Amino acid sequence: DTDPLQPSLSPDVATQSDSAPQQYVQAVKSQDGDMGPGKKRPMSDDPTIVLPMQLHTLSHVGLTSNGIQRDHNEDFFVTETHMSNVETPSDRRCSAKGLYILCDGMGGHSAGEVASALAAETIQIYFKKHWSEQLPDEAAIREGIILSNQVIYERNQADHSEGFRRMGTTLVMLLVQDTKVAIAHVGDSRIYRFTRRQGLEQLTLDHEVGQREITRGVDPSVAYARPDAQQLTQALGPRDQDFIRPDINFWEMNEDSLFILGSDGLTDNDLLETYCHSHIEPLISGNANLDEGADNLVDLANQVNGHDNITVILVRVKLRPKLSLIGR
Repeated sequence: DTDPLQPSLSPDVATQSDSAPQQYVQAVKSQDGDMGPGKKRPMSDDPTIVLPMQLHTLSHVGLTSNGIQRDHNEDFFVTETHMSNVETPSDRRCSAKGLYILCDGMGGHSAGEVASALAAETIQIYFKKHWSEQLPDEAAIREGIILSNQVIYERNQADHSEGFRRMGTTLVMLLVQDTKVAIAHVGDSRIYRFTRRQGLEQLTLDHEVGQREITRGVDPSVAYARPDAQQLTQALGPRDQDFIRPDINFWEMNEDSLFILGSDGLTDNDLLETYCHSHIEPLISGNANLDEGADNLVDLANQVNGHDNITVILVRVKLRPKLSLIGR
């Protein structure tokens, strides 16, 4: 009855929690014409004019599937988008905020589906009280995650659950406020971003033993040869808040972006990287149907993976120049 998280929750893992996105964004493909994967257009000596941008549209879709080998679903997701039009004497603009949460109940643990729902719904309720006009800061986001962990942890304690009987869940979350974005995660559920300039980028690093060893300088082939390589180093619920170190990062968008949140049933075996050109890139267009895109991704994941529950959230952000500021 050993706790499966015990071997990998070492103190030095906590030092990885506040790294900036640029430190671990993994550019896996670039779709700049026919320059080829991973290559960028050469720099030009021509002067570059950077136009201030504002939100034009924010849209989303979420979809989940048991997978072809599972008889129940331990994934859970929440999607909320709120949009309004703001008029000023000089401009009329769109304002929006969106909350997108995906949780994957821990495989092999009882009531994983309960843990994932508890986490997502607790955070959703928390932000109804702690998110008004401005994007929540790091402390507020961290507080919401710690609260969700505590709710599951207390349920485990009340049920006297031990070892593999303790329920838990991963978490990946996207918050959008106009052109500002925050992401947070615990565990191995991922978030990717696709843009026309950068292609597909993985924005999160899995909280698992293999990835921990790589950050310590171990060769990837050695790190993932370990029998416990895919064991989680963090999850919500099995342990108290002292063991939770969510990665939280912020930035401002300056181009159209497609965010993909996925459980490991979707992201395993480099599925998104391999099929980016056919299944991801077309969805950046405002004319593309996100519902069909999500259907196609889940169908593909069932064909290529299928071993686990599959959940995807697609969030498309379209921007336009902030013309009211030009010429001032």
